[in-house]
Amino acid sequence: MGGGGVGLRLALFGARLAATASAGQGGSRPGSRSLSAMSSQSHWLTTEERTQVLLDLKASGWSELGERDAIYKEFNFKTFNQAFGFMTRVALQAEKMNHHPEWFNVYNKVQITLISHDCGGLTKRDVKLAQFIDKAAASV
Repeated sequence: MGGGGVGLRLALFGARLAATASAGQGGSRPGSRSLSAMSSQSHWLTTEERTQVLLDLKASGWSELGERDAIYKEFNFKTFNQAFGFMTRVALQAEKMNHHPEWFNVYNKVQITLISHDCGGLTKRDVKLAQFIDKAAASV
């Protein structure tokens, strides 16, 4: 489904705009809120930001998931205690950000997927958490 994320995001924007307008929150006329205003509130990345951010994240080992607008990375530690300590640190930060990763842990391995479910895709919040996660892993 590569490349379908943009179309899906635009469709979600349209649905949000319509819902906002019908709820009387769209300003003086239905759909009067601009796409850029909605994107900044949702913390979506501009095309330019997305391109640069994905280059940086891929350079640090993150990968895009083809079937969803999300990023994924696997971390390996020496022991379960290191993996669990890392997860605890990430969990505390995620809670502060009100943003929670999808993750899976077996012994010393932690697999993390980041997506903003409320926005239906990758956002600035995912990028900030990914950057924190990389720093936390490097300090273990």
